[in-house]
Amino acid sequence: MSEKWESMAARELLAAAIAAFHPRIALSTAFGVEGVVIVDILMRIEPRARIFTVDTGRLPPETYALIDAVRARYGCTIDVFFPMAQAVEAMVGNHGVNLFYASVERRKQCCAVRKVEPLGRALAGLQAWITGLRRDQAVTRRDVAKVQVDRDHGGILKLNPLADWSTEDVWRYVRAHDVPYNALHDQGYPSIGCAPCTRAVRPGEDLRAGRWWWEAPESKECGLHLPTAREASS
Repeated sequence: MSEKWESMAARELLAAAIAAFHPRIALSTAFGVEGVVIVDILMRIEPRARIFTVDTGRLPPETYALIDAVRARYGCTIDVFFPMAQAVEAMVGNHGVNLFYASVERRKQCCAVRKVEPLGRALAGLQAWITGLRRDQAVTRRDVAKVQVDRDHGGILKLNPLADWSTEDVWRYVRAHDVPYNALHDQGYPSIGCAPCTRAVRPGEDLRAGRWWWEAPESKECGLHLPTAREASS
């Protein structure tokens, strides 16, 4: 079964997943370029496909502009999940609004409150979810399989249809289909997260060097996508 999933092209995998799980499957996207590519493919397969995003409250304005552009382009519904206000207030009250600069522990605490907890609510009741993870994005993602069992969220399937795509593959698709994308990509931001935790990359740096740039590469995950061995469904 592992070889079967790995051999599927992105559209083939998404079409099979939508046929098997819709409406209990959803794309989770922070509206990086991989996410909008998957939106475009999904809308060609099933215009009612579910899409959601987590709004941390610290996103750059360019991301909000893109969300509006995607809604307008595809006529799709995008569900938005926010962190719990009480949890944010307590965290900021105890540690300050920019606690993530203090240590990896504090940064992960912020990600847990602003990202991980809302994601858990977004995935409730789903049988599968879709992400834009690719193996060449970071050292923490080199072993990403196209289909994994997500044991952190009740054993649902986690689909990574672009896992074997290169950066060139992604942008080739964008140009071929005139897919809208975040304006920050043209300003040296290959990976875009919260505004205070993202910077443009320098020549020769890897794709996610601008995310939490003050940390070592092996710690650069927020908790939404923890490194796992390749594990396909059976």
